Amino acid sequence: MHTSFSVAYLLYESATQTIVVQRLGSRRTIVTANPANIEYMLKTNFNNFPKGKPFTEILGDFLGCGIFNVDGELWHTQRKLASREFSANSLQQYVLNTLEEEVGNKLLPIMESLAAEKDKAVDFQELLRRLAFDIVCKVSLGIDPCCLEPSLSVSPLLNAFQAASEICARRASEPVFLIWKIKRMLGVGSERRLRDAIEEIHAFVTEIIRNKKKKINVKGNNCHDEDDLLSRMILAGHDEDAIRDMIVSIIMAGRDTTSAAMTWFFWLLSGHPRIEEELVRVLDFDEDDRLSQYQALKEMRLLKACLCESMRLYPPVAWDSKHAIADDLLPDGTPVWAGDRVTYFPYGMGRMKGLWGDDWFEFKPDRWLLEPDNDGRRELKKVCPYKFPVFQAGPRVCLGKEMAFIQMKYVVASILKRFEIRTASSERPVFVPLLTAHMSGGFLVSVRKRQK
Repeated sequence: MHTSFSVAYLLYESATQTIVVQRLGSRRTIVTANPANIEYMLKTNFNNFPKGKPFTEILGDFLGCGIFNVDGELWHTQRKLASREFSANSLQQYVLNTLEEEVGNKLLPIMESLAAEKDKAVDFQELLRRLAFDIVCKVSLGIDPCCLEPSLSVSPLLNAFQAASEICARRASEPVFLIWKIKRMLGVGSERRLRDAIEEIHAFVTEIIRNKKKKINVKGNNCHDEDDLLSRMILAGHDEDAIRDMIVSIIMAGRDTTSAAMTWFFWLLSGHPRIEEELVRVLDFDEDDRLSQYQALKEMRLLKACLCESMRLYPPVAWDSKHAIADDLLPDGTPVWAGDRVTYFPYGMGRMKGLWGDDWFEFKPDRWLLEPDNDGRRELKKVCPYKFPVFQAGPRVCLGKEMAFIQMKYVVASILKRFEIRTASSERPVFVPLLTAHMSGGFLVSVRKRQK
């Protein structure tokens, strides 16, 4: 957090909300929280700011040629494929069915048992992380790793993803790239652990792909009831390695981002009982206390405003970098040289008085809502995506954005309707920005049944 906070402070003090960092042995890095610069990078001059070889090398062993780790024509091809699959109505219904099963049959019973043990503290970050992993594996692979079983046993696959993600993030923070490359060449230390984790992940996913292919071949013309992403990609005739890299990328992206966002959301909400009370009052459930309608979830405006406000202050991905192909000039006048790393910084952007006002430090969901109309309804404001690039923006905007909101709304609403989550520590938690940000040391809470 200290590094993030220090950089945020430097950006805050900068007249252009942009700073240039030059360290011996490292490439020149431009860090910006200026929306005009971000729009220029992510949209206006998109082709000059790819992820670049320095970035794709860091994640290459893990993600291969997956959509989050490629540029150019290979990215365009995968984007087109993924866009078609993510927009399918059948996938949306499959996601809702998965949420109903994982939350209703697994998470809520666990929380009932926690509420019965009134003095027991639980790491809510870990619980949400296991839930998110089960959901993304079910949606992408069609299998349930059962990380939320009552025993809360440790999943080797979850551990492998966790290790690979953390070690790749630390590659990016090495002051000199040569250090991790030498360790990889020698097969020692963290690079040895990374290699073992990646081998485990790839072997597991490859076996699932081959078993799924056999199942589809057996079912023949009757196989179109398979709605998970893996089945859809196999039916579309894509290459096995390409499918593996795409699925690993999707699991990596969906594994920690939603759980990180929900962790910080519940921490912030625990300190704002009036907002919690209003939120619980307007949650939209049917007569059976169920959230089974996609449209009903999309309509939860106050809840979406709360989630956006939480992600403004504690974005699941604190940094994102591109690498300039040619010399350029950012809109604020900052010169860019070919090969420069250009980083935009959502964590810092959420702390800019010029973007969010003098009360930027407050948790105020109202800043995302318009004034009530004649019927008392409050619509969401249209906020510039380059001012709030939590889901990126431009051609690379996150395809899973809508699905992520649906998942977070479903989980949060289901919990808040039934339980009160209270932090078990008075200390302010520490924000740790790796590939995805998390709360250092976990989020210890007590769970209580909500009074009707």
